[in-house]
Amino acid sequence: MFWEFIATLFAGVGAAGVLLIVRMITRWKLPRWGIPAVAGGAMLAFQIYSEYNWFPHQKSLLPNDVTVVRQIEEAAPWRPWSYLYPQTVRFIAVRVGKAAVNTINPDLVLAEVYLFERRMSARRVHQVFHCGQNARADFNEQLQIPQQGESLSEQWFRLSADDALLNTVCRRALTGIGDT
Repeated sequence: MFWEFIATLFAGVGAAGVLLIVRMITRWKLPRWGIPAVAGGAMLAFQIYSEYNWFPHQKSLLPNDVTVVRQIEEAAPWRPWSYLYPQTVRFIAVRVGKAAVNTINPDLVLAEVYLFERRMSARRVHQVFHCGQNARADFNEQLQIPQQGESLSEQWFRLSADDALLNTVCRRALTGIGDT
């Protein structure tokens, strides 16, 4: 965030400098108030560009075995342009390349899930997915791993059958990609 602030300042100073040079070339015929107006416009334009470029940039930095499964887009009144083109402010990705199928119960898959949010540090959480019963649970020491055919405890969260995260992890597990 600090470097983005510095880049925003440089965008404003650079645009003001360009307009100052144009004023000198035109022998001061352009209005003086144009310099701060152009500087402010350049800083605003850079911030808008930065907001919309964040998701594609973060996605390009992910390893090949990480799949983006969900984008959360938002529109806000203080960003009126976001009503025309909503901005991605968060997204969820899963590392399918290192997903591990449980040897005792092959319906269970352990995967790393990454939670990204604009201007926040990424978080990594380990999740266990039950492909047979469409559920997920946080992986921790207290998690009760069910035997094959056993019902799930209250630690498990039910998911819809079309949940993108569940389907991505389970599809990879069933095809053998990511088995360890």
